[in-house]
Amino acid sequence: MPMRNSFGNRLTVSVYGGSHDPRMGVVLDGVPQGLRFSRSDFYEQIARRKPGAKGTTARIEADEPIFVSGFVNEQGQDLASCQQPAAPDDVLITTGETVKIDFVNANTRPGDYSQFEAMPRPGHVDFVTHPSKYLGADAYTETIDFPEFTGGGIFSGRMTLNIVAAGVIARKMLGEKIQICAKLVQVGGSSDSAQWPELIDAAQKEGDSLGGIVECETKGLPVGLGQPYFDSVESVVSHLIFSIPGVRGIEFGDGFKASAMKGSEHNDPFGEGGVLLKNGAGGVNGGLTNGAPLLFRVAFKPTSTISKAQQTWNFETGKMDTLSAHGRHDCCFALRTPVIVESMTALALVNLL
Repeated sequence: MPMRNSFGNRLTVSVYGGSHDPRMGVVLDGVPQGLRFSRSDFYEQIARRKPGAKGTTARIEADEPIFVSGFVNEQGQDLASCQQPAAPDDVLITTGETVKIDFVNANTRPGDYSQFEAMPRPGHVDFVTHPSKYLGADAYTETIDFPEFTGGGIFSGRMTLNIVAAGVIARKMLGEKIQICAKLVQVGGSSDSAQWPELIDAAQKEGDSLGGIVECETKGLPVGLGQPYFDSVESVVSHLIFSIPGVRGIEFGDGFKASAMKGSEHNDPFGEGGVLLKNGAGGVNGGLTNGAPLLFRVAFKPTSTISKAQQTWNFETGKMDTLSAHGRHDCCFALRTPVIVESMTALALVNLL
């Protein structure tokens, strides 16, 4: 089955590479000419995704964006051919041509994943991306085995670095009036942020992991954005949000609580000038924006790769066996996802406007 790693019509986004490949990156078609950035625009958003906080991975990469094509400096020089050292306040101007941004993976340890050649990790992509390895060449599958085990490859959360870089461009295309803000509101089932460090410590000591919930609000959208059926605002946003590795659910406004409400509780009354007095619908009616903030929450699962012993099938021995996974993995990767949710939202909105 051939892979298609692209999305979008107005702004087409394609990702390439893998978590332990020498390079990975993003390609964007449809970026207009004359958008102005500084390198710090990218650095600031990329830093929000970086590990380092309690509960995040010990793998540290430079995450320095390499602007391969689609940009020039103020002197009109192609950035890829400039020799001077990069500075945060360097001005980058889009040319209207295809944008390509590279990232180098230097801190790779693909050998950490050899232990999964006999026992695929529960909850991970090992099994579905290497079916003939586990089930044999005659296995009923749509997938041709992906390359050897090198982490999650293109399915890895590391690939979201590309999305954050693309999100910087998408935000600029949306303009300053549209403001997207996401925040972590729950970790390990708790909405009390004061409890999160304790919960993370306990999970780490057990060799286990935690999930979390991120809430995202977008202000400044016009009324009527979206299409009435297959390209409703919720459809397009959900499409991209579910492209983030580890997402288990999304709800808009009152979400699943609406099923237990009465219409008089869930409905959003109008005030003077069409301003909505509450936002149970999350800013969308009939798939179109209604003038209220676009509001949704995203549920992230706990990290699949854990050192806590699990009983699972050993495909070499043909018996149940104990798997204790080793490597550098987040205890709670949801901690690093608000900027990713914002970036995916920006990409969705650019293609809807």
